[in-house]
Amino acid sequence: MTAVVIERKWHTMAEVADMLGFGLSKTKMLVLTGQIRSVKIGRNRRILPAWVDEYVARCAAEAEEWSA
Repeated sequence: MTAVVIERKWHTMAEVADMLGFGLSKTKMLVLTGQIRSVKIGRNRRILPAWVDEYVARCAAEAEEWSA
């Protein structure tokens, strides 16, 4: 019998906050200001893993610019 691993396609804001090491309030503010993209599904917001990666890459690029 083979175990099936199901990868989640969407993250909740709480999961993203945990991934980034931020509080939920800061993560919500990043989403509301458009710094992290999200989509509203019903009453909830969901965030693609790629969108979290985009935010992290943008922050890293900005940090590189400041240190140059």
